[in-house]
Amino acid sequence: MKNNIMVVDDEPIARQSLSDILRLEGYNVTAIANGELAVEHVRRYAVDLILLDLKMPGMNGLDVVQVVNQISPDTEIILLTAYGSMESAVEALRQRVHDYLLKPASPMQILESVKRGLERRAARLSENTDTTGSQVFKMLDGTEVDLMRRVVVSGSVEESLTPAEGHLLKVFLENVGKVFSHRELVLLVQGYDVSQREAQEILRPLVSRLRHKLSVFPKLYKRIVSVRGTGYFFEFE
Repeated sequence: MKNNIMVVDDEPIARQSLSDILRLEGYNVTAIANGELAVEHVRRYAVDLILLDLKMPGMNGLDVVQVVNQISPDTEIILLTAYGSMESAVEALRQRVHDYLLKPASPMQILESVKRGLERRAARLSENTDTTGSQVFKMLDGTEVDLMRRVVVSGSVEESLTPAEGHLLKVFLENVGKVFSHRELVLLVQGYDVSQREAQEILRPLVSRLRHKLSVFPKLYKRIVSVRGTGYFFEFE
């Protein structure tokens, strides 16, 4: 399976150049022009590694790092900047950034850093699997949910989940029959507390996306039940 890499840079030429270098190596690449859109993409899709410009209008690179570390902690991040300083480098490394490259970095430097970042990610996921087990749930119809890899498989059909979708499904699978309020689910999945009204607005599109992906697995899809005005629960099989 190809790795998913996101390039975030407000300079069109730099964004295109980085994307071309990575695509030629066979990676799946998504190019994004600002930090706000980058964060939204990570909430919606699985991203293995991010090449991230440090200096951008709006959310800068370090702002994006803080949010991504909360919502997708297994995503590796490489910061790129034309304004290198020891202070910003130290701050970046303190926030669990894999690498820090000065622009313009050579294609060889970029590819080597990306390779090491993906190897580190794979090693960390392998260690987590060895420690906590495979975290595979098997349904009566043969459908398997691998929470570590964030994939659902049935025969030849396979569907990948985003970090948020994976966390939500994990909460459901580990708490079958328990009714969760919207606020409880946002806190468990996204890590922050909001009002009930805000929680409904956050969860509605997330649950909708998860249900859409699970629609090819009917017996799994039907088990996510909405409790009107309250929240959701996962039915017994």
